[in-house]
Amino acid sequence: MSGREVGGAADVCVVGLGPTGRALAHRAMVAGMRVVAVDPRPERLWGPTYSCWIDELPEWLPRTAIASRIEAPVVWTTSEHRIPRPYCVLSKQGLFDSVPLDDATVIAGRARTVEAHRVELGDGTEVRAATVIDTRGQGAPGARRTASAHGIFVDEDIAAPMVSEGQGLLLDWRAENGAGPDEPPSFLYSVPLGDGTVIFEETSLGLRGGMPQHELRRRTLNRLAAHGITLRGDEPTEAAHYPLDQMPPKAGRGQVIPFGSRGGMMHPITGYCVADSLSLVDTAVEAIRQGKDPIEAMWPWEARLVYWMRMRGVYGLGRLTTAQSIAMFEAFFTRPPRQQRALLSAHDDYTALGSALFMTVARTWPFRWRFDLVGWTNRNRWVGWEYPRPTPAGGTSLSRHEDSRHEDSATP
Repeated sequence: MSGREVGGAADVCVVGLGPTGRALAHRAMVAGMRVVAVDPRPERLWGPTYSCWIDELPEWLPRTAIASRIEAPVVWTTSEHRIPRPYCVLSKQGLFDSVPLDDATVIAGRARTVEAHRVELGDGTEVRAATVIDTRGQGAPGARRTASAHGIFVDEDIAAPMVSEGQGLLLDWRAENGAGPDEPPSFLYSVPLGDGTVIFEETSLGLRGGMPQHELRRRTLNRLAAHGITLRGDEPTEAAHYPLDQMPPKAGRGQVIPFGSRGGMMHPITGYCVADSLSLVDTAVEAIRQGKDPIEAMWPWEARLVYWMRMRGVYGLGRLTTAQSIAMFEAFFTRPPRQQRALLSAHDDYTALGSALFMTVARTWPFRWRFDLVGWTNRNRWVGWEYPRPTPAGGTSLSRHEDSRHEDSATP
């Protein structure tokens, strides 16, 4: 196909077929648009684990996209909190099959140049379209505010002492990971995946540059050992390391439309992206169909204010100690359901989010810790922190499965 032009009459060209890109291409196709989709491996099933609150999912997505359902996930701070809000792990195959591209033109290739109405592939092929949407995710975070996680997939019968079918640990701050009080904090995330395994994933949020995989693995193994769980040593693993601070794009016609994590839809505090992106797919498609600016449609001032407030939250989260993090989350998970949802998932509920942030700070105790939370003290507490290198005797060697990247979403 070298040097050939395709898709000259296309309405939409979607670059990148991760979950959000494929969903957007699918819904544009369903809306009657002529769609071209570009991805190096368009039939590849996605690697990362995707999770979300069930009420975030759009109505058009069939429930076959859900692999595992948890009615009331648990948060451990100074006490146990059961969140009465159904949560799920998405089925990779189910989600993939839910967004077919049968009537779209799908090109297997890597984009070299992406412009407002033109995409050039590495072999010289050109795609022209009225609207170009870029859903290729983000690059390495460098020193940006980062989410880092190391997950180990454990058979359900072995995982049962901690997590069994229908249960889930959304944030587990119990002192079981072996980290000292003066080390950067992390928590455990653990849910059954619906395929006979449970993922145990030590997670760090908001640190500049993130936390290295070997340290997260050490902490995960410590937690499992605290519950008497012994691993074989050959369990598959998952690695995540991605920036949390991608700003929403500026409105304006005649430009490439960034979407998904590339378009500011990565939640700055939680690291979730897929559900919010899926919920905005039809908003973007309808704006394009009507000849309007999809960025303006997806990002009204209310949503931009929510993003700005959440960024204040991730700045605070990234400078707290473990004890301060626990105190902060204890205060947050005593807030009313609407305020919790405003922080965790609502795209534009700025009034409830403002109340949630204010009351979380106001109820974090001791009082002096609030200065760190709002940034008056210890702004750069963990910048430049050096983690000890792993040793074979410590059992922290990394598996060959740890090279996976989250392209347009993440597990928390």
